[in-house]
Amino acid sequence: MAAAGSTPGTPGTPSVLRAMNDRAVLDLLVAHGPLTRTRIGELTGLSKPTTSQLLGRLEAAGLVHTTGSLSGRPGPNALLYEIDPGAGHVAALSADPTGITALVADITGTVLGQARVEAVAVAEDVRHRTAQLVTEAVDEALRQAGLGHDDLRAAVIGTPGAIDPHTGELRYAPHLPGWHSRTLRDDLAAVLGTPVVIENDVNLAAVAEQYEGAAQDYDNYVLTWLDEGVGAAIVLGGNLLRGATGGAGEIGYMPLPDAPLARGNGTGGGFESLVSAYVVRELTGGGATLTQVMADDTALGEVARRIATGIAAVVAVVDPELVVLSGSVAQAGGDKLRVRVEEELTGLALPRPEIRISELDGDPILTGALRSALTQARDQVFDTA
Repeated sequence: MAAAGSTPGTPGTPSVLRAMNDRAVLDLLVAHGPLTRTRIGELTGLSKPTTSQLLGRLEAAGLVHTTGSLSGRPGPNALLYEIDPGAGHVAALSADPTGITALVADITGTVLGQARVEAVAVAEDVRHRTAQLVTEAVDEALRQAGLGHDDLRAAVIGTPGAIDPHTGELRYAPHLPGWHSRTLRDDLAAVLGTPVVIENDVNLAAVAEQYEGAAQDYDNYVLTWLDEGVGAAIVLGGNLLRGATGGAGEIGYMPLPDAPLARGNGTGGGFESLVSAYVVRELTGGGATLTQVMADDTALGEVARRIATGIAAVVAVVDPELVVLSGSVAQAGGDKLRVRVEEELTGLALPRPEIRISELDGDPILTGALRSALTQARDQVFDTA
């Protein structure tokens, strides 16, 4: 019962302070893994009795459990506590022009199932089956995990383009016609049984870099995605810059010298027409892989010049500390490309950010979607107020 003169959830009341302490301990266990009661007390500054009561409360709520004990020191073995992985589950998805990949993970981030549904996005029989295809991918991942829709707490889907915050419509992705319905988020939430967030794929790659990649410990950085499509994610003060219609970072359309104008049709112009994977593969006469093109010093220099010209325009506006180059073109060029881009950038822009090549393993878009879904799920599951 709340004290007289207070209401549940009022800042400073015992219930709110308990919830804050609960969340602090849960976040510690997420970050550090199993910890003893003593170590939790040391990290939080809570007394032994308070820590014991807190852990008992979280254990009763199904949020933590013991996982063995720590031996090798004087006195009785100390119990180790960890997040109960069954406290919640999430789905993370990546949609592209040739299919949908889905994975399911528990609240600790351990992946339990993953599936891929191949579907050419522009095919007539695919355009009106987007929700069905997403469900197929998620259902197979859930089947592998031994779970059902009721176990999901959040789902995040990465797609090219961006959801307009005013209309709910996917913009800047004409090559995904089935994703343009204004009711798509509600349709997906209905079939998956959990709230769904549709996020720009490059933004999610930037999230992955911030959590476990080249942008750790940076609050102001730009991720430049150089693949079959070209885009950027801009993080300022630790927050993604989205723009009025969700289109911040759509640098593939950016007009540059030597590039035809895109004219808003989504193809055939702008920065993308200079540095996309398709264009780069054609630099040595066609038929070569990206790795083979990058082994040619003349082609490498030309790609670096083009990339630096595009980056300079972004750097001049947002002045980031770091630019991360990601995607298949960046991976093929590696550190040789990074060095040449740095050289070409000299004199093009007064700010001189650090340039790094992404070293993330696996699909950075799926990794970012998983991280985003886990953040949302933990905000729900770890709220004991």
